[in-house]
Amino acid sequence: MFDLRRPWFMTTERSLAPAKPVVTVLIDTFNYGHFIDEAIRSVLAQDFPAEQMEIIVVDDGSSDDTRERVAEHAERVQYFYKPNGGQASAFNFGIARARGEYVALLDADDYWLPSKVSKVVKAFETGPDVSLVYHRFQEFRMESCEWRLGDFNGVSGFIPGDKKSALLFTACQTSGLTFRAEMLRKLLPLDERMTIQADGLLAALIIFIGPVIAIDEPLAVYRIHGANLYFHGTKGVDAARQARRIGTLKVILEEMDKWLAQSGYNLNDPVILAFRRRWQSLYETEEFLLTPPGRARFFWHLLRATQNMRPCLNRRIQLVNWINTVGSLFVGYNNYSSLDRWRVKIKRKLTG
Repeated sequence: MFDLRRPWFMTTERSLAPAKPVVTVLIDTFNYGHFIDEAIRSVLAQDFPAEQMEIIVVDDGSSDDTRERVAEHAERVQYFYKPNGGQASAFNFGIARARGEYVALLDADDYWLPSKVSKVVKAFETGPDVSLVYHRFQEFRMESCEWRLGDFNGVSGFIPGDKKSALLFTACQTSGLTFRAEMLRKLLPLDERMTIQADGLLAALIIFIGPVIAIDEPLAVYRIHGANLYFHGTKGVDAARQARRIGTLKVILEEMDKWLAQSGYNLNDPVILAFRRRWQSLYETEEFLLTPPGRARFFWHLLRATQNMRPCLNRRIQLVNWINTVGSLFVGYNNYSSLDRWRVKIKRKLTG
């Protein structure tokens, strides 16, 4: 049973836990007690044998009722409390205790659909070298009760073997990532300065260890609410939150280059270079939200990004991007979106 007086604890009654589970479900949480019950129940409702799953909750220093909420599932859940250290710290802690062949990540404010685990495991079983399985999401915006199918750029195979794949690959949010444990551990320990977005580094580097499989089907729900670390909402950019994202992305870029170099990759190989430049472009895009660039800097940013992504774009989109890049010199960063509006107006006039 749970001892609520101890600074950390785990369940001791695990009658349903196997000696060696197939899947470890790792739920990291911080002050998401009001969500975590639904996350856990979504795992318990999977159409996958319960005896082949273990559930680990890493509570990263919550001060709310997370502990009491998880205690309701004591027979099925291993619960660990640790001082707050952020996502990378929670992943290091949880993965070290995972016994499953596969490690499936679940944010405490998201939840899975019932066939998630069975379909992911089936995908892994197609090959012993598959390193990652990821999938599409349904998105639920709490403030407006709106549902939408999340964007998804599914790319399967050995990503670094093809420049276009390396440029297109964008893994989904945390709750859609499942790793082969033995391959995942080759990326550990994570730099714990990554208090958020540590899943981004894991997904970015796992592609160099083995092929990945994308499932173009929503198998989870991504809940958008006011406290998402990666969503600003209707009030605009939160400066403190954005600064945290930029700082973490800088660490990701440093760790990415360090791991690739230590693993024997040539950082100037055309595929690796294109991959790194895409991440650098993402970093700059996030930086601009906090500190808008001058026209010259924004122009060079767009020029590099357009050149880098050229293998993925048809001629029409390339032409539009080149026109917008040149146009940025005239309108600047803050008015850049007006270029597309003007282009649409001109097209309508010309077509009658």
